[in-house]
Amino acid sequence: MKVLLVDDEVELVSAMAERLGFRDVDADWTDNGESALAMAEETDYDVAVLDMKMPRLSGLELMELLADRHPDMKFIFLSGHGSEADFKAGCAAGCNYLIKPIQLEDLVALIRKVAA
Repeated sequence: MKVLLVDDEVELVSAMAERLGFRDVDADWTDNGESALAMAEETDYDVAVLDMKMPRLSGLELMELLADRHPDMKFIFLSGHGSEADFKAGCAAGCNYLIKPIQLEDLVALIRKVAA
């Protein structure tokens, strides 16, 4: 299983990738949507974990672009803002949504669930 993490908080996303690796989840990361699109052209990701609020390209916008180009890719949304509107938008797009701060074990369980 290959996972793409996209979050504009570099320290968070890099630490998350490292910690997922300790749990046998192979994860690449980036801090922006444009880079994520390029990475997805080079590597087949099973799951993308996307921050809802990022500059220039939101998690929902990125999901739409990735899903169009990679129809088998599954998505999980993360948000530190946790608004009801974000939650509803995330659910409408797939209903795999965690609010920051997340527990890594919750993320691992959700990654394995959506990838199954």
